[in-house]
Amino acid sequence: MDKNIKYVLLYDYYGSLLTDKQQQYFEDYYFNNLSLSEISENNEISRNAVHKQLKEANEKLLYYEENLKLLSKAKKIRKILKETQDKELMDKIENLI
Repeated sequence: MDKNIKYVLLYDYYGSLLTDKQQQYFEDYYFNNLSLSEISENNEISRNAVHKQLKEANEKLLYYEENLKLLSKAKKIRKILKETQDKELMDKIENLI
């Protein structure tokens, strides 16, 4: 899996556990496709500070997944769901995850 895609998926599960600044920088970088320089200019901080916050955010996301395994469990559940024929059950479980 592409590293960026993995971080975005992890953000879906654990993003609210990041600081407000980390969330803002993460969204600007991964969702709004802003460069580190653009983010630093918009927030009037150094490019290095943005890089540090993004790195810390990514490390936190990986840490949360290592301990809680929500993304991993959701993938396993989806795999099991593909094997079932009960469409109603599939839809209910898919909405939960």
